[in-house]
Amino acid sequence: MDRYELAASDKTPYVLLDPAQGRLEVRGCSIHENADRFFLPLLDLVEAYAKVPAARTQVVVSLTYFNSSSAKYLLDLLKVLDEVHAAGLGRVELEWRYDEGDLDMEEAGSDYKGLLGMPVKLVAVG
Repeated sequence: MDRYELAASDKTPYVLLDPAQGRLEVRGCSIHENADRFFLPLLDLVEAYAKVPAARTQVVVSLTYFNSSSAKYLLDLLKVLDEVHAAGLGRVELEWRYDEGDLDMEEAGSDYKGLLGMPVKLVAVG
């Protein structure tokens, strides 16, 4: 599986999926007008990666803002990787980064932590 990298725009986040390194990174702002068009190809890639994951997968999410449709797809992505962790196919860890003092993003990370079985580390930045 090839490395996938997508540059950020005003409304879409930077995305990196590096299977060789076992790394998924999503950062920036996620306020898509058509979240399906953005997230469905990424979800397909993550599902393909989950079939042959690295021994250790690090997921780093560092969003400044995301809308409700992005929140749903983000959870879908994380659940695919959570299943990898739960099945013992590889160790998956999520690092949720948020700007220090951004209570909304801190709470969002805490919410995802409560929904997932994989280790989730909340990291205040700045």
